[in-house]
Amino acid sequence: MARPIVLSNGELHVGINKFGEVHDFYFPYVGLENHSAGKDTRHRIGIWVDGTLSWLDDGSWELNFTYPHEALVGHIIAKHARLGIIIEFDDTVDAEFNAFMRNIHIINTKSSPRDVRIFLHQSFVIGDARSNTDTAQYLPDANAILHYRGRRAFVISAQDDDGEYFDQYSVGLYGIEGREGTYRDADDGELSMCPVEHGRVDSIIRFKITLSPHSSSRFHYWIACGTSTRQALYVNKQIVSQGVHKRLDVTVKWWHNWLKPAKVFADKIDTGHRDQFIRSVMLIKSHIDKRGAVIASTDSGMLNYWRDAYAYCWPRDGAYVLWPLIRMGYREEAYKFFEFCRRALNAGGFLMHKYRADGALGSSWHPYLHADGTVSAPIQEDETALVLFVFSEFYHASGNEALLKEFYEPMVLPMANFLAHYVDKHTGLPKPSYDLWEEKFMTTTYTTAVTHAALLAAADLAELYKDSDSAVQWRAVAEDIHESAQKHLYNESRKAFYKGVSVAEDGTITPDETIDMSSIFGTFMFGLFPTSSEQTRCAVETALTTFGATDNRPGLPRYEHDGYRRADGSDKPNWWFVTTLWVAQYFLEVGKTESANAILRWVCDSAWSSGILAEQIDPRTLEEASVSPLCWSQAEYVSTLLDTITDK
Repeated sequence: MARPIVLSNGELHVGINKFGEVHDFYFPYVGLENHSAGKDTRHRIGIWVDGTLSWLDDGSWELNFTYPHEALVGHIIAKHARLGIIIEFDDTVDAEFNAFMRNIHIINTKSSPRDVRIFLHQSFVIGDARSNTDTAQYLPDANAILHYRGRRAFVISAQDDDGEYFDQYSVGLYGIEGREGTYRDADDGELSMCPVEHGRVDSIIRFKITLSPHSSSRFHYWIACGTSTRQALYVNKQIVSQGVHKRLDVTVKWWHNWLKPAKVFADKIDTGHRDQFIRSVMLIKSHIDKRGAVIASTDSGMLNYWRDAYAYCWPRDGAYVLWPLIRMGYREEAYKFFEFCRRALNAGGFLMHKYRADGALGSSWHPYLHADGTVSAPIQEDETALVLFVFSEFYHASGNEALLKEFYEPMVLPMANFLAHYVDKHTGLPKPSYDLWEEKFMTTTYTTAVTHAALLAAADLAELYKDSDSAVQWRAVAEDIHESAQKHLYNESRKAFYKGVSVAEDGTITPDETIDMSSIFGTFMFGLFPTSSEQTRCAVETALTTFGATDNRPGLPRYEHDGYRRADGSDKPNWWFVTTLWVAQYFLEVGKTESANAILRWVCDSAWSSGILAEQIDPRTLEEASVSPLCWSQAEYVSTLLDTITDK
């Protein structure tokens, strides 16, 4: 399920679903410890009016989502025509305190007075553990509900503009012992006022409002977070004393200040893309943990159907996400990411598949023992190579010589040495590893391209570090890889780049003729083949013809016959924003500006009104078919727009 609004301060990250409900609640890391994971743990919102109770997810509400303030403050409008009620939410995560806040505006559109009751429901599974050992209790001295387990605590409260608190509450059980949830206590418009429960617990509070004809009322709701009850209560006290209005103002100002570098570039971009550009930059920031991890996606919806979600840091994805930030002059986020990678680096000089936000190794399906009997580290070599390449970009963009002194020996040197030695003796190409898409164990064109570029970048850094021996060695290996690529990786019969090659023990080479968009992108982006070369031009044309892409329907898949998340019975692979934007970048490099603009317009048209971009969309229904947002999609959109106004 899409998260059309995501909010974050680098420690607390909140995802709001298409019904305006909190559905992901990560704390104290972005992407780690989702205390509201799963389809039954969303925070429901209900309106009781004229004797009728309606929940925002019952299909009778029309909802719209935006970020209207050039700040990570979500604006949601929910309309119910029959009930004559409009609810507006201004939602944010405080920039300084770990608190989620909602400024709620209820409007009566009818010409008669109304008794309105709004119910705000919370359901947590604290710590991601599903151990059913949480506690929820009413705190009369604080006029709040406390949910806690161990070193995680959440304090929920609400006030109107006059300082009056919610008038009713209840806590209870859900998902166990036949209990549906305490939200059902609201069916008659009244709550039972149960003050405590333990196990798998939820809670609900009520505001009762009398609205005159065509009038409105406001109140404020928040969840204060802490690694202890004391800390959560302190944050709650700050919100009460300062008020949600002030905290919203502070947060908006923080985002305005952080966005200043991006605004310089946004002002140069075509006006039709400026708002989406700024939103995408904010969404990138929302997925970056304060300790350096860049999380691929915090949308936990896939957990309902698959074994795992995307809430991990893939080093490659993180590097791609940070690349446009580096180009715009952002330094802190990049520095912390490379610190994260330096800490995570394997003793062999390579990075593993993926990592949790706290730096621990993430889940993986890659074996050490492969089908052909080969024993090899379960890695994607490009994850190491791209981090090394983008670090070089960061160093040159920053002009900070201290960076090289800090990172050369503990990160650049072991990474480059690994890449230089991880070469097949028969082909002169990199040894096999898993491809960009994490599926095939082989030597891919894409990985070859990134490795070649990374070694050249490392050689330049070595020269600056006065390590001439390493510079000579790495440059020589890069030149050998380049020569081997010219020999082995272009398919003359299809006028395309091979996806890659497999090499038998006796040196026999078996090419994979699958048309893969990463092969095209890798060759021109990282200089393995010139962008202007006949091979690159033909490869792009072959791909566009193979996939039937047009200016009106420019969407492209990852590769031929891709079945990932494809609709049952469909023979058409899903379109990916990342791969489609790669072609836009190619068009810009060769001067086909209008074709690039057609893709950029299509991307904008395919986004949520809030600017959220999914990983992929179904070409038949044009609906998202995977996580939404995907941070990499937002980043490639930003990178492409930067290409329209700057040199790489």
